[in-house]
Amino acid sequence: MDEERIALFLDYENLAIGAREDLGGIRFEFRPISDALADRGRVVSRRAYADWSMFDDDRRMLTRHQVELIEIPQRMGASRKNAADIKMAVDAVELALERDWVTTFVICTGDSDFTPLVYKLRELNKRVIGVGVKASTSKMLPPACDEFLFYENLEGVDPRQQESASEPAGDDDGADDEPQAEEDWMSLVTRTLGGMQTASTEAVPASTLKRAVLRKDSTFSEADLGFRGFGELIRHLEERGVVTLADGPAKGDPVVSFPENGGDESAFRVLSEVVASAEAKSKDTPVLSGMKDLVRKRQSGFSEKKLGYGGFLQFIKAAQNRGWVSIDWDDEAGDYRIKSMRG
Repeated sequence: MDEERIALFLDYENLAIGAREDLGGIRFEFRPISDALADRGRVVSRRAYADWSMFDDDRRMLTRHQVELIEIPQRMGASRKNAADIKMAVDAVELALERDWVTTFVICTGDSDFTPLVYKLRELNKRVIGVGVKASTSKMLPPACDEFLFYENLEGVDPRQQESASEPAGDDDGADDEPQAEEDWMSLVTRTLGGMQTASTEAVPASTLKRAVLRKDSTFSEADLGFRGFGELIRHLEERGVVTLADGPAKGDPVVSFPENGGDESAFRVLSEVVASAEAKSKDTPVLSGMKDLVRKRQSGFSEKKLGYGGFLQFIKAAQNRGWVSIDWDDEAGDYRIKSMRG
């Protein structure tokens, strides 16, 4: 695979002030960004935009990292912020047009004014990575990027969060949040894998799956979840029986798929038993509404999204295709009637 060639554009005032005001007063350091980009490719251009008379110490720090400093002086009757935004956007588009070999643009800012620039760069077939401080990053910007890195989550950044700024939460709240967080990212990965398998018969390498996950959530980062890489994350899913891995076309890039007779077969069996129990208690064939809650009571932690299905009805149709249940639409009930085929 060809090495990514990266051009970095840094809206310095936005990040420096964001770090100081939103991360407990810490000083912005460039090295965490430099290290994160080194993992992704070769940085061929580094430019930072600001009125450098306001950032004398920072100027020396950036110079040590071979960052080109673009001066945006304060002018009477003019907005320095607008001047910096326009200059940075013009330079980025100019570089994209003149340097075909630059494959990736890194836009370091949380300002939504740069969203049109991101769209234009992607229109020019450039990959765009955003970097910003979470609290001062517009919600419009991360979804526009191919990948978005929050500065405080980068290795080497140690935010000094003030206790008063954090949300009050007891030990019980923390315990409840963690499983939910795991379910969220697991659902994202499995739903993406399920969608890719539905859309194509091609095998899904881990690297391709990771890119698809980022297209759905550009802020996704396995490092934030406690994994050293995406490979470690999918091996964790394999150990839990959620996915299976096989040798792929490239070393270190396994093919990811769902188990042939794994978690979904177990869930189908539970579904069939629940439906059979509901049939025994009712004179009429049970309807689909409320069936998911009954399955969850029987199998704690059930989630069709963990199994790669986009919704419960898709899961039910898969169970029907495997011969576990059958469903028919009932106009009078306004719902599906469901029968167990192996109860």
